[in-house]
Amino acid sequence: MGRSHRNRSSGGPCAPTVDAMANTPNVYIGPANAGRWLEEAVRSGGGAVVDDPASAAAVVWLSERDADGLRDVLATGERIRWVQLPWAGVGPFVPLLDDVRTWTCAKGAYARSTAEHALMLALAGYRDLHVYARARTWLPEAGRVLHDQRVTVVGGGGIARELLRLLGPFGCATTVVRRSDQPVPGADRTVTVERLDDVLADTDLVVLALALTEETRGVIGADQLAVMPEHAYLVNVARGQHVDTGALVDALRTGGIRGAGLDVTDPEPLPDGHPLWRMPNVLITPHVANTREMAEPELSERVTDNVRRFAAGEPLEGVVDPKLGY
Repeated sequence: MGRSHRNRSSGGPCAPTVDAMANTPNVYIGPANAGRWLEEAVRSGGGAVVDDPASAAAVVWLSERDADGLRDVLATGERIRWVQLPWAGVGPFVPLLDDVRTWTCAKGAYARSTAEHALMLALAGYRDLHVYARARTWLPEAGRVLHDQRVTVVGGGGIARELLRLLGPFGCATTVVRRSDQPVPGADRTVTVERLDDVLADTDLVVLALALTEETRGVIGADQLAVMPEHAYLVNVARGQHVDTGALVDALRTGGIRGAGLDVTDPEPLPDGHPLWRMPNVLITPHVANTREMAEPELSERVTDNVRRFAAGEPLEGVVDPKLGY
């Protein structure tokens, strides 16, 4: 493979140099028939699409769940040095992550559409759209304004940053809760997850926009819902497993919090007849903050950029940390 240098984005696996790749990396796209648009994205980045993983230096994998298929491809392609995964979440692929290859995902690529959806759910909840949309009679006045509210965003990645930008005109007091207290652009303050309960006790709107790991599973449970003010509204555009569903149902039923806007649920899909469907203070969308139609141009852009970077031996975008699992 020739000389290599350490990928500066992750401090981890090595990426081939320009000389080693001859400026035209061979890229395998899977599973089979993944789509011509991905082939065009690879070629736009200066790569060559190959049919045999054994001749590939990189893989672009479109299936969000077929970890076994990718495992087989990697077993065949011993020269594969980079794997591009399709979504921001990499849960099904965590057992495959290693330090031999550079792994990238689409984190940050879908930030605009997902943050837009989060803002929509927040505004709808604040203006009681979930109530008015179901009404069959003229109802009394209700609702609140988002302006000047205290907003807590759990997660400090691309979605959080884009949401903070969208919230700018509303003049909200914004707090980001994340693993590190390193400041996040656009946030008034950034604190670590150890302070989550303290922050929740003094917030009006909570937005979940973080990666799902064993540490973040159930990050919002009965204790967290109990400390939130009764007028607080919860929006989840991350993963359903971040929230204890039973505890959320109880809090919504008893008035522990004002309401919730959920693009993700646990379980998912949410079964017919589940209590959440019947709650008047809940607005549910079926995991459509980023649809496949929305994702295609965004993922194409990420693939093209990363193929170009890979060919040039430059740091890749969306690098996954195998130890953290995201």
